[in-house]
Amino acid sequence: MTQMDMVASAPGDDEPTWRQRAVERSTRAAKLRAEQRVQRFLDAAQAVITDKGTTDFTVQEVVERSSQSLRSFYQHFDGKHELLLALFEDALRRTTVQIAAAADAKTDPVDALRTAVELLFELSRPDPGAHRPLFTEFAPRLMLSHPAEVRRAHAPLLDLLTTLTAAVVEGGQLRPGLQPRRIAALTMETVMFTAQTSGAPYPGDVEGTAARPVTADEVWDFIAHGITKTD
Repeated sequence: MTQMDMVASAPGDDEPTWRQRAVERSTRAAKLRAEQRVQRFLDAAQAVITDKGTTDFTVQEVVERSSQSLRSFYQHFDGKHELLLALFEDALRRTTVQIAAAADAKTDPVDALRTAVELLFELSRPDPGAHRPLFTEFAPRLMLSHPAEVRRAHAPLLDLLTTLTAAVVEGGQLRPGLQPRRIAALTMETVMFTAQTSGAPYPGDVEGTAARPVTADEVWDFIAHGITKTD
């Protein structure tokens, strides 16, 4: 066997670098094309939802809007549910980025947490002028049918609130014995649920006082009295 034959038949670890580079380029190109196709499906689905004002659409409508094939769709998504979940996760991620930017502008940890709580409340409130069926239609159904998926979708937001709460702890402004992540989870659920249900009348509420919409200030006061130290 010649020296050239020995090199050509060497194990994978000794594979020529030109071959490794070629494979890596091919893999990167394929990944980029896949990401572009996925984004086109997501953009198309969002456009259909915006046009119809509802998540009641078909996969075929999305495929036609994206100018791609049904076969390509199912190469990337199991079905409509997974597509909606991807849109829901993206929306929550954008919300988290927006809240993080607002909180970062505050130097005091308590002010940063308050800013996050109040902005999350405002962004979670039903807005008749802003059609958000992903949150008003899809999210409630998802919470009942796939709670684990809901937790995963909210993970970035929970991580942010945990970081902000931990900063309050480090500043010595949180009541002793409280765990930042548990407090963050309770805060997130309280704020979002209150925002989404505020103003709805309760059975037996004769005077209608409970139906008066809750404000962001009221939500923060409630949370702050429960977790921060009092003078």
